[in-house]
Amino acid sequence: MQRLLNYKKEIFFSIALVFLLAVIRAFEDLFYDPFLNYFKRDYANLTFPEYNTIKLFFSLFLRYFLNSIVSLAIIQVLFKDFSLTKFATVLYLIFFVILIIAFFAILIFSTEANNLLLFYVRRFLIQPLFVLLFVPAFYYQNQLTKKNNKSESFE
Repeated sequence: MQRLLNYKKEIFFSIALVFLLAVIRAFEDLFYDPFLNYFKRDYANLTFPEYNTIKLFFSLFLRYFLNSIVSLAIIQVLFKDFSLTKFATVLYLIFFVILIIAFFAILIFSTEANNLLLFYVRRFLIQPLFVLLFVPAFYYQNQLTKKNNKSESFE
């Protein structure tokens, strides 16, 4: 219990940032996304909805950017390591480029038979899923680093 009290500021900021991610999700209707209702229905039997490519790109970018900024703040609060946050930033940028290209490639060059693939690529663009992967991975890496540093100090 005392350890938790020592980290009360970090816990408070982490909870506040997770709440902020929930707020972004709660206001998802403010973003231009014709696929929002499409994927809520029986999309397996529907054709892709009409969409404005430019508006869709900037809407996906804005939502990904907001989720990424909050996620990076969570990583910084939890690990207090700017180099780790910089590394995560680079990963977020690389993943955005890959995912946005894949998203529009699926839309332009694919048939509706690949709508499940589109669903998952879109999900990674609009939801903060990477933070769910990065936090445990960085924690594990931190633990390995601490363990290796302790074993080296005994030699």
